[in-house]
Amino acid sequence: MDSLGLAKDAIVDVMEAQFLDPYRIAVSFSDGFMQTVDFGPFLRDSLNPLIRRYLDVSQFQDFTVEHGDLFWHDYALCFPIADLYENRI
Repeated sequence: MDSLGLAKDAIVDVMEAQFLDPYRIAVSFSDGFMQTVDFGPFLRDSLNPLIRRYLDVSQFQDFTVEHGDLFWHDYALCFPIADLYENRI
């Protein structure tokens, strides 16, 4: 078991994501857990222009949930599910 009480081999997918406000998304997982993830610090601290483009809220809001993943523009920006689950962006 990990620190969240999940079996080490548990498979958890992103089921749904809802934009809350600039750079925060409520993420629902297949095990029923929900996490509010603040991407703002990551985006503001990045020096990479391909990541910083998501500081444009219209770009940031254009995310997709498919096949258990949360991503932007055909995986131009994505994060490991475990990091979303534990809010470690």
